[in-house]
Amino acid sequence: MSTCLVAQSGGPTAVINASLAGVIRANQLNPLYDRVLGGIHGIEGVLADQLYDLTDLSEHDLELLRQTPSSALGTCRYKLKRDDEADFRRLADVMDAHDIETMFYIGGNDSMDTVDALAEWAAENAPSKRFIGIPKTVDNDLVPVDHCPGFPSAAKVACQITHATRLDYDAYTRPEVFVLEVMGRDAGWLAASCCITGDVDLLVLPEVAFDRDAFLAEVRAKFEATGSCYIVVSEGARYADGTYLSAGDTAHDGFAHAVLGGAAQTVKQMIVDTGIVPRGVVQDLSRAARSSNFAQSLVDVTEAYDLGMSAHMRSADPAFTGQVVGIRRNPEAAAEGRLRQRLLNGTMVAGMPPFMTSFGSPSMSGRKYATASGVMPW
Repeated sequence: MSTCLVAQSGGPTAVINASLAGVIRANQLNPLYDRVLGGIHGIEGVLADQLYDLTDLSEHDLELLRQTPSSALGTCRYKLKRDDEADFRRLADVMDAHDIETMFYIGGNDSMDTVDALAEWAAENAPSKRFIGIPKTVDNDLVPVDHCPGFPSAAKVACQITHATRLDYDAYTRPEVFVLEVMGRDAGWLAASCCITGDVDLLVLPEVAFDRDAFLAEVRAKFEATGSCYIVVSEGARYADGTYLSAGDTAHDGFAHAVLGGAAQTVKQMIVDTGIVPRGVVQDLSRAARSSNFAQSLVDVTEAYDLGMSAHMRSADPAFTGQVVGIRRNPEAAAEGRLRQRLLNGTMVAGMPPFMTSFGSPSMSGRKYATASGVMPW
């Protein structure tokens, strides 16, 4: 037998370690590999040969790992450039040195693109190497899965914070606006989840172009009708030309994405400067929703763990590479009002990332959930 490698990448979540624990435990129950190695700080650490032996973690340690938020192995934002073979060859050398046949990579959009790039390169240059994706993202923007591990827990935190801050906001009689900012570069699932509380007045999503005049008209109408206005805005809210409401002029992450943050402050100041109200309050939920352990979703933990086990199980098939595992809703159960999911067999990738962003997809295009102004009265 050979060795397998598992690593984590991108933003941490409350349940990314559950998937890691699932891979390790699956190999203990069905030892397809002699050893399970963990890559420290994602692909960046793997390239530096920073590996840790996870094979014989105790049942107690695995149970703790399963419940521990954030990335136990550490994470990174390192982009493999498809036209630069140096990293690909270095990774193959590291894998050869440790007799690694299969690499499991737990991550979001960019991590799944890495899985695709590695599998594509290996098909031509190292056919004995296999790469398998395990999804996670609080943005919930990977398709065709029903939902992504990490999102349920983040949504739970977002709902709790929304309700708590709305209670605080309603305690005052002074005229002020309240704006909550949540993560979501291209998808508004996390922002939309706040509406479950019934506390949100206006919702600003990234899926629909932001119209300043229409938005301010909605805010003014809400204040005239009720004397208050609680707004939730996604960090990725943008104008029709693609300009974010607030983004660093030159700051970018390792994948050339603009570093976002400050959309809520921009919205608040816009309202105050217009004279609708003299003051406003901003709450930036941001990273607080990602790795919280006080609102971890049991469903989320269980599904993340099962996906780790599923990825390991499916790796028994030598042809299973350049694929990912995921969750798909059972249509029969959904039709009957039951919420039962099943694991996907894996989604093939052929010249595209294992998962594509849901930005602009019919399920969350904004046409169903938001007005043409880019704001939704809730």
